Amino acid sequence: MKPESDTLVRPPAPESESAHESLMQFLYQAPVGLVQTQLDGTVDMMNPMAASLLIPLSGNGNLDNLFTVLEEVAPQLRRTIADSPASSGPVCEALRLHVAGGSRDPAIRQTLSLSLLRLDGSRLMAMISDITLEVQREQTGLDQRLRAAARIDVLTQMPNRAAVQELLARAVESSAGSGRQFAVLFLNCDRFKQINDSLGHAAGDEVLGLMAERLRLTLRQQHRGLPDAGQAEPDMAGRIGGDEFAVVVSALRTADDVQRIAQRLLVVLGKPYAVHGRQLHADVSIGIVLQPQMTGDADRILQDASIAMREAKRLGGGRSVVFESSMHDRAQARGAMEMALRRALAQEELFVVYQPVVDLQHDGADPALPPHAAGIEALVRWRHPERGLVPPLDFIGIAEACGLISQVGEFVLRTACRQFMRWQAALGAAAPRLLAVNLSRAQLLEPGFVDIVSRTLASCDMRPEQLQLEVTESLAAQDHAVQAELRALQALGLTLALDDFGTGYSSLSSLHQLPVTTVKIDRSFVSEAVTSAHHRLLIEVTISVARSLGMATVAEGIETREQGALLRRLGCHKGQGYFFSRPLAADDLARWALAPEPAPPWD
Repeated sequence: MKPESDTLVRPPAPESESAHESLMQFLYQAPVGLVQTQLDGTVDMMNPMAASLLIPLSGNGNLDNLFTVLEEVAPQLRRTIADSPASSGPVCEALRLHVAGGSRDPAIRQTLSLSLLRLDGSRLMAMISDITLEVQREQTGLDQRLRAAARIDVLTQMPNRAAVQELLARAVESSAGSGRQFAVLFLNCDRFKQINDSLGHAAGDEVLGLMAERLRLTLRQQHRGLPDAGQAEPDMAGRIGGDEFAVVVSALRTADDVQRIAQRLLVVLGKPYAVHGRQLHADVSIGIVLQPQMTGDADRILQDASIAMREAKRLGGGRSVVFESSMHDRAQARGAMEMALRRALAQEELFVVYQPVVDLQHDGADPALPPHAAGIEALVRWRHPERGLVPPLDFIGIAEACGLISQVGEFVLRTACRQFMRWQAALGAAAPRLLAVNLSRAQLLEPGFVDIVSRTLASCDMRPEQLQLEVTESLAAQDHAVQAELRALQALGLTLALDDFGTGYSSLSSLHQLPVTTVKIDRSFVSEAVTSAHHRLLIEVTISVARSLGMATVAEGIETREQGALLRRLGCHKGQGYFFSRPLAADDLARWALAPEPAPPWD
């Protein structure tokens, strides 16, 4: 290395030697490394701090040229100098250089900061400092922020599942033997999928954000002891995934405390949400686990709470249910049923039966149109290899809950349409004139379902007017998105029927707003029609209103001659039920059609 030069400052006049010595002493004692070089990196002056920081970078201990010393960690310096303006000024600032084994502890990677300044047309000044501790502090802070971010849900800014699990684990540990009581509430939005499907995920996210804010506000009020808050203290509320939230409540005196919190949440979260110019309703179902019922770790507690929540949904939603150990057995049975149902679809264990629909007003005057030929309704059945025939009530709800109902529905539609056309070819005038198939909500909202129906009709060479799709009253009356899909189906030329009328959300006054041409009177009204004047009047009014709107009526569940005769007198067009025939296999339906029972003498 060249001897230190005095090029940093001009040679002092005799009277300024003291000042020059003071300046040099300051430079050499400065806590930052200082190096003055020529443009090619040749060192003219280097203070001890700079030498100490740079020596680990020099393989042979030669510090004559700064750029050579920094070649491995900053190979771009020569090009940077060549490309920089000739005038004085900064060339680079706070360039970080990572030095392996540069500190006393080989396990710690040393970091240097280099700033380079052009003094004039021929000289450079480099400033070097050790920022290893600063970088470590930055990394520590970053790690802490990342850990905190990993415990926060991005959409709602609430604690996420991991944070809730941590709190639950601590609560379980601290409550062991202490006598402290706590509870967990598991919340799920009842209509969230419908909001997503009809309005899009952006609307769904907005609903979740509003729901989270209401949840926070309600629990803050609870903590402050405001009216209706109860006495328990909520420790944390978090979003644990999708449209699911969890609340951990401590300091419980009695189970009534958590019940009050649950009831308050049901009221607050069930109020309409203003989203995209609409008032959306999104009730929640709540599952509650009290400490005496808690077993296992945090995951098991959340699982039990979710089982109770699903029980609340099964009971209709918009309510809370406390977990009981017997719910585990039912959940396991539903899980086993779901697995068996998936296998049944793959191995063709499902089959279709057909219940005749007769013409109640036919008087036999036109033998070409016998009463039994009015139509048939397709119904799904399951023949389990071990359990035998599984009732639809045992698996339809599970199919809806686990997302298999669309596959089941498409199977029924495809199978029934093919069979219907076989009857047309084989039975002639005795063949059913109309095929009715039930339509689930999941099918209706499935993307491309209208095209699926259209392709099915085309593949079977079946005319659209020969198909009737049946939707429940509660489904048809839900929202504009559902009704738009129904109108798209109607545009194909098929007919739509309102199933189970009288049990849903619509009314006679709104019947004209629904895109249907047939009203099916629910069996619960038909079964009481003969003995109850109230039920008889409701049926009569329904038939009258439907007739005024140009709609046909079908009575379900006719089991006696008296019921059939009454429905005929009241003007109902068609009927179905065990009085006429049970659901039949395809071959049995053909034999029934060719040799039906004679039309009953109604009067």
